[in-house]
Amino acid sequence: MGMLSAFPAMAWKRQGPETVLTGMLDRPGLHGALAEIEALGLDLLEVRRLDPEASSPERGDTCSP
Repeated sequence: MGMLSAFPAMAWKRQGPETVLTGMLDRPGLHGALAEIEALGLDLLEVRRLDPEASSPERGDTCSP
């Protein structure tokens, strides 16, 4: 996917019609990713902050409710 090259620090996974980006970003990195999403005209559906000690979608772990 060509647009995904705009997010080199993030892993991606398709989930139906949506693409989920995951990664460890500091505050400037997050703001840069959000600015890139806006510049590309993409729809942002959700942003989550995960505890680094919790399971990680980019490692293939699953989260327990």
